[in-house]
Amino acid sequence: MVHQYKLNGYNIVLDTCSGSIHVVDEVAYDIIELFPKKTVDEIVDDMMGKYGHREDVTEEELRLCVEDVESLVRAEKLYTKDTFADKASTFKERSGNVIKALCLHVAHTCNLNCSYCFASQGKYHGERALMSFEVGKQALDFLIENSGTRRNLEVDFFGGEPLMNWEVVKELVAYAREQEKIYDKNFRFTLTTNGMLIDDDVIEFANKEMSNVVLSLDGRKEIHDLTRVDYTGQGSYEQIVPKFKKLVESRGGKGYYMRGTFTHANPDFTKDVFHMADLGFTELSMEPVVGPAEDPSSLTKEDLEIVKEQYEILAKEMIKRNKEGRGFTFYHYMIDLTGGPCVYKRISGCGSGTEYMAVTPWGDLYPCHQFVGEEAYKLGDVWNGVTNPAVREEFRSCNAYSREECKDCWAKLYCSGGCAANAFHASGSIRGIYEPGCELFRKRMECAIMIKVAEDEAKQ
Repeated sequence: MVHQYKLNGYNIVLDTCSGSIHVVDEVAYDIIELFPKKTVDEIVDDMMGKYGHREDVTEEELRLCVEDVESLVRAEKLYTKDTFADKASTFKERSGNVIKALCLHVAHTCNLNCSYCFASQGKYHGERALMSFEVGKQALDFLIENSGTRRNLEVDFFGGEPLMNWEVVKELVAYAREQEKIYDKNFRFTLTTNGMLIDDDVIEFANKEMSNVVLSLDGRKEIHDLTRVDYTGQGSYEQIVPKFKKLVESRGGKGYYMRGTFTHANPDFTKDVFHMADLGFTELSMEPVVGPAEDPSSLTKEDLEIVKEQYEILAKEMIKRNKEGRGFTFYHYMIDLTGGPCVYKRISGCGSGTEYMAVTPWGDLYPCHQFVGEEAYKLGDVWNGVTNPAVREEFRSCNAYSREECKDCWAKLYCSGGCAANAFHASGSIRGIYEPGCELFRKRMECAIMIKVAEDEAKQ
């Protein structure tokens, strides 16, 4: 499958199954489009009719260009056959039941009252709760016991707001460090926080123990304070930005990123991305809100067109700022065209429900944080393990080839079939799709590839 598009002055041709990217002139672009549909003579006739007025376009040159296209097809860099479909159903089986990552919901409570919160202000449609050390310890033991020969294990301290249970977080990290020596494991921790409770102790501990810190900021003060408010309705921007700056400045190169959400209030979200960059933050992410159509914060069809335009604006500005020596990273544009994820990851996706699970404060297991509270998707608990294997098998069979809608999508090996949670909440099935998310993902991929093309051009 081939996908062709024009962006920022580049004519880009992507061969889906080989991952090859070709940047061509307009004549070659048109020839590639016609190649599977017409004979060589028909292609040459069509091209002479369109470009024959140009001195640099001759019949001989056109036939040479067609030969170049033919050589790329023979080299499996254009119109490459899809050989992955038959393997898709077996990839996840090879990993057995090995678990490599847990999302520990150490706090089902929050000190903010964000209007768009998918977790219902941290309660996940249930009761407020804090994870005890005993439950967290058992979760870590469960992870070690089910990690097989994997050495590197991932744990995300999540909520609600995990800093509302900070002492337990520190105790669990200390326990995990002890277990590393016993079982020859290496824990990599992530902390996701709204920043309200960050202090010197949090900064010092996070810099020592957390491989990554995810900081929630929605951009401009007027946008952030629309939704990210406390229980008195007061915005949180002024309280958290100085703390975020202090934490990031002290990280010493350790991982972090600013994670924002844009809504119907700001489909022009690039202004918020640029605002965060201008504050000095260089690792940025802005995610589109996902919610029911009737929710006032949800993106409308009109918003989606604005957002797609904004993605292009963002990509072009990133190229400009990078040339000026003030570049920044945008999470959704991080793409490796030379290596990138292995075929297994490209087809199978994030591993939710199989390699990755979420743990509630009382120890229940769910496929990921966005399924917590959906009782039909409860996998089991950290004491008894997975006692509902049917759910795990449902997730195991969920991949880029298990959805009919993905069959003819050029981006399927980049999104791996998309987010199961978004699909479920949009369609009622993890094998469904969330069409607005698909639409935006395709646009992001086009922009991400274009940025890489521009970077390669700058090196020449």
